[in-house]
Amino acid sequence: MNWASLQGLLSGVNKYSTALGRIWLSVVFIFRVLVFVVAAEDVWDDEQKDFVCNTKQPGCPNVCYDEFFPVSHVRLWALQLILVTCPSLLVVMHVAYREERERRHRLKHGPNAPSLYDNPSKKRGGLWWTYLLSLIFKAAVDSGFLYTFHRLYQGHYDMPRVVACSQPPCPHTVDCYISRPTEKRVFTYFMVATAVICILLNLSEVAYLVGKRCLEIVGPRRHRSRRRSRLHDSCPPYALSQGDHPQDGNSVLMKASSAEVDAGGYP
Repeated sequence: MNWASLQGLLSGVNKYSTALGRIWLSVVFIFRVLVFVVAAEDVWDDEQKDFVCNTKQPGCPNVCYDEFFPVSHVRLWALQLILVTCPSLLVVMHVAYREERERRHRLKHGPNAPSLYDNPSKKRGGLWWTYLLSLIFKAAVDSGFLYTFHRLYQGHYDMPRVVACSQPPCPHTVDCYISRPTEKRVFTYFMVATAVICILLNLSEVAYLVGKRCLEIVGPRRHRSRRRSRLHDSCPPYALSQGDHPQDGNSVLMKASSAEVDAGGYP
């Protein structure tokens, strides 16, 4: 599998991500992809060849291996890494779609036409939703694979050296030996821990984006309401009825202040 091409495709995501998103990309490529390519594949390279059982019954080692390893760890992790990185490509594709739409708009209406977007890569409107949904999908994929891993290998996180197998066509309960169990145990815990860290980073980024958006919506409204309250407190709406009271200095000052308020207007 060509992981370098995948890294090249996702390198463009870095400039559209937040600070938490850049940390997530670093964790994925340094602690997951590189560790998987450099070390994990070699550790599991001999898993079936060196899975030895103390019997010469044909087919017994294969059945016992399938019982203990229903899905290979490396293949499960490869599928997980592919699915968890694909949503980031949607953000790049959405930005490319915006830039192409802006280019066609310029060609149709001229270079001086008003822009469709202030900044095509700015997370507003549909791009904000695309980015948010990609974060949720990535967290869901990692969570789903962790649950699947737990269901498939429940009780086997410690990677024991010897396992007992009594599946047919084994003539009786036989002992099977796993090659390099300590290395496999270390890499198993490492990959699970990095997946949990990526889930926490995704959820933290979701909370950051939603909280920032709420502040952008609520902040101006709160500012306008405070400004209105200050204007009402400083300029109470006094009014004099015509014909009842003569105009004096105070009434002139009151009308002048009300005229200033009307001229300034309310936000």
